[in-house]
Amino acid sequence: MTPPSPYRVFALLWIGSLLIWWPAIAATLALALRQDAYRHILIILPISIVLIVIEWNRKPSPNIRAGSALLGLAILIGVAGLKWRRVDIFTGDLRLTLEMLAVVTWWIGSFAGCFGSRIFRACIFPLLFLLWLVPMPEFALDHVVFFLQQGSASFARLLLATVGVPVVQDGTTLAIPGLTLEVAQECSSIQSSMMLVVITMVLSYLLLRSFWGWTVVTLAAIPLAIAKNGLRVFTLALLGVYVSPGVLSSPLHHRGGPLFLALALAGVFMLIRGVGWLERRVARSSMGKQVPPTVSIRRHD
Repeated sequence: MTPPSPYRVFALLWIGSLLIWWPAIAATLALALRQDAYRHILIILPISIVLIVIEWNRKPSPNIRAGSALLGLAILIGVAGLKWRRVDIFTGDLRLTLEMLAVVTWWIGSFAGCFGSRIFRACIFPLLFLLWLVPMPEFALDHVVFFLQQGSASFARLLLATVGVPVVQDGTTLAIPGLTLEVAQECSSIQSSMMLVVITMVLSYLLLRSFWGWTVVTLAAIPLAIAKNGLRVFTLALLGVYVSPGVLSSPLHHRGGPLFLALALAGVFMLIRGVGWLERRVARSSMGKQVPPTVSIRRHD
């Protein structure tokens, strides 16, 4: 009997996940469309699919054991989410996090089981990248937003002090002569910061060769996210005081995020070039330290 096509089995498993977890998937899509902090979710699946296609250069060899283990884990997570629906301490957003974690685990398990370990290892990054589909619980998001607020205010204060503007910081509020600015939650730039981290992860994966290089650049996206928003606050403060107060209600304030995101991405590209140069230096150094092969020479008398 001819075994079923791994592509057909994967399609059936994927459709099954949609039937089981469609309410959670629809709620996550609605959340991404409704709230800026989750907007990045909309680009995760397309990017992951493209990266898998790029890495796809092997023939499928199903690994039923690994796939079954991950599918079983997905079912356990899903059951936990269903049972915790009745527990008051688990809020709706935390239950959604668990349900989407079950969905992503099911997809990864289906991939591993249907296509095998070799393809799974080659596609490990785009598969784990799918974890970005899991929405962050509200309590965790609040901590991230507050971190961005504090960091942006502190960086803006540093820039203002550097150019000689007297400034006093009180938490997320900056006071300079003629103006008081508060880096509110809406000004934390959470949307562009999440986009920056996601895009940096993908660019470093595509353009760098080593795990350490990818790690360095990805971690650098966090201070870059703070710096870009701090620069935005600094720019608005200077223009609001020394050019026109109307700048504070201009499009630069309300819709200037993409401009400063582009500046941050320029910094990411420069960092990738620098890390890529270091990777090549390390590779050449490693090759130079390799012991030359022993050559056996036989004398012919």
